[in-house]
Amino acid sequence: MDITPPDQNAAPLGRQHTHLSSGDLNRLLGGIHFRFPSFKHDHPPVINVNEEMDQKLTAGQKIADKVASTVGSWPFIIIQSTILAAWLVLNSLVLIYHWDPYPFILLNLMLSFQAAYAAPFVMMSQNRQSEKDRLTAQNDYQTDIKGEVEIRNLMDHLDHQDKVLLQIIARMEEQHLDMLHRISQLDPDLAKRLGIDIVEISTEEVKTEDREIGGNSA
Repeated sequence: MDITPPDQNAAPLGRQHTHLSSGDLNRLLGGIHFRFPSFKHDHPPVINVNEEMDQKLTAGQKIADKVASTVGSWPFIIIQSTILAAWLVLNSLVLIYHWDPYPFILLNLMLSFQAAYAAPFVMMSQNRQSEKDRLTAQNDYQTDIKGEVEIRNLMDHLDHQDKVLLQIIARMEEQHLDMLHRISQLDPDLAKRLGIDIVEISTEEVKTEDREIGGNSA
């Protein structure tokens, strides 16, 4: 028996590669555009308003914040109430020298000075806080715009992806019908059996999906 040795240059079975020309590739893809839209993500960076404001604080603003936080606290109220009560009691006793007798004019003068100087500090701190709130709102607005643009770009990308998938499915169906037509010209019986088998497989898949949906709903 004559045995012809295999060709050394031939590619092994299962490793043969088919090189498609550009015309064959275009005909196979059927005009499907796989070029997805590109987007430029040139948004301004998200900043921490608290850190930015703290780095730009002046000495006067720090003092104003400190005074405002001290005046608007319970320790200050308790200490001041204790001092006022002691002042009134000591200036009301008979056995002690009254440095501020009734109607406590010196006490009223001191409280007026305190209110006159504390109010501007509190107002300065509130003005800085309102400026900080304005910057926070502006930063939130920029972040919302950035999120809206990114979501719009993502939806455009998904829409293009859906179009490509629909084109691929339509192209596969067209190639399948063309294949059945060619097989029917060569072997009508084989084409008929292939068509019946495909219909049966599709019916079984539909029944399987219906059972899965029914089981999940139950």
